[in-house]
Amino acid sequence: MPISRAVPQSARFRFLAKLAMAAILLALSDAVFFGYRGGSVMGAFALVWLLCVAVSQPSARRSRAGRIGIAAAFLYALVLILDPGVLAVLLFLTAIGSVALLARHDFDHAGYWFVRLCILAALAPFRVAIDLAHAMRLLPRDGTRTRSIALHVAMPFAGGAIFLLLFASANPVIGDVFAAAMPDMELFVLHGVLLLVTLCLVWPSLRPRTVRMSERMRLSRDAAFDAPVTAMLLTLGVFNAVFMVENTLDLVFLWSGAALPDGVTLADYAHRGAYTLILTALLAGGFVLFALRPGSPAAANGGVRALLLAFVAQNILLVASSMLRLVDYIEAYSLTVLRIAALAWMVSVAIGLVLICWRLMAGRSAGWLINANALVLMGMLSLFGIVDAGAVAAAWNVRHARDGNALDLCYLESLGTSSLIPLIELRIASVSPVTQDRAAQLSERIHADLRASQSHWQGWSVTGARRLEKADRMLRDAPKSPGRKWDGRACDGAPMASDASAARGEGLTGVKKP
Repeated sequence: MPISRAVPQSARFRFLAKLAMAAILLALSDAVFFGYRGGSVMGAFALVWLLCVAVSQPSARRSRAGRIGIAAAFLYALVLILDPGVLAVLLFLTAIGSVALLARHDFDHAGYWFVRLCILAALAPFRVAIDLAHAMRLLPRDGTRTRSIALHVAMPFAGGAIFLLLFASANPVIGDVFAAAMPDMELFVLHGVLLLVTLCLVWPSLRPRTVRMSERMRLSRDAAFDAPVTAMLLTLGVFNAVFMVENTLDLVFLWSGAALPDGVTLADYAHRGAYTLILTALLAGGFVLFALRPGSPAAANGGVRALLLAFVAQNILLVASSMLRLVDYIEAYSLTVLRIAALAWMVSVAIGLVLICWRLMAGRSAGWLINANALVLMGMLSLFGIVDAGAVAAAWNVRHARDGNALDLCYLESLGTSSLIPLIELRIASVSPVTQDRAAQLSERIHADLRASQSHWQGWSVTGARRLEKADRMLRDAPKSPGRKWDGRACDGAPMASDASAARGEGLTGVKKP
């Protein structure tokens, strides 16, 4: 007869309390996310989830790192209330996953922590299955009959239901009978999938487990080797000479505007290699990180340190030149979300190079460098989660379109509600009547979409409400759309080929010509 361990009464209570929290989160998830329309209710769910995790993990609340994690998760939940987005969701999941792990681990550095978060996410579905088996131990020791009844009911009916669903999918006869008997089966399955995904997300945060990593997964004391001093002097000298050629050319032609050689235009020079040079800077930083270790003979040598400072300074100048190239490219064409992200990435690379240099000069550890760079990255991602980069890009493009630059209206249309206010400004700006007409068509369509989403509680958001209020106020003073309505319009607001003759006949004023 197998011997079962007695479960303490306090453990039973904590487990049942977490089950109750999971049930509350599942019910709230089904109400909030089934038919979700992108509204602020996601942030409300995130706050409730965070509250449940904070209550269920007292050890995380007592530690300094745990309180920082809870504060970060709270901030990202507020961002989800303000303006829900994919990046804010990922940041919140990272923060709440860290809070759960901090109940079992001390924070060492961001490299190990990233691995632990990945393991936590990968094992999340299995934690649900393991703990369901563990729940059977909570039955009273004399509850053999209760356990037997549960097994006699759950196993045949749950298993039979699974096989029946599979046969209904594979056999049209069974499927038709099944569909006639249960017309709402598709909705039932969708609800079930939503609840299962939610359970796999929330349960590991309520009942975390220690994430063990083998020694092979751990980094050594430093990912560097002790290169000879003479080799480092020669290598850094050659690297500085090569980088000096590129930086001198950039200073002469890109920064000062001197005349370029025959056959080379300023546009070619400025637009070429903006991203390739960033890769060059990354490779240079990787070399310094790999070949120089704090405390090594090469790092302590005065000549190596001087050449290293010059090399890092040249790399920072290279990054600045790459940013100037990208800015010139934006002025020639347009600003996009990806180009904003590229500029932010270039700033992060420059900061990373400074941190690598500081680490060597101050004798900091590899863990310090990883944590410092992770902090910069999280700060940059948090800024992108708070600021609507699409609205920034749309406003910049519309503002510069008034100076005669080309405007990609299809791109503005792809930004959705982020471009609504700039499009309304464009329809009353000093641009051609054709551009005003197309901006009016686009803004009216996007305005209607925003009003529809804001009218539903699952689609309402704080940012959307503010944007709609401002758009309504601006549209009261803006002229009505002079052309045909959205039907038959392309992504840039231009009439489709089928409506071209009608558009020419009526003209942009909407008055039929004789």
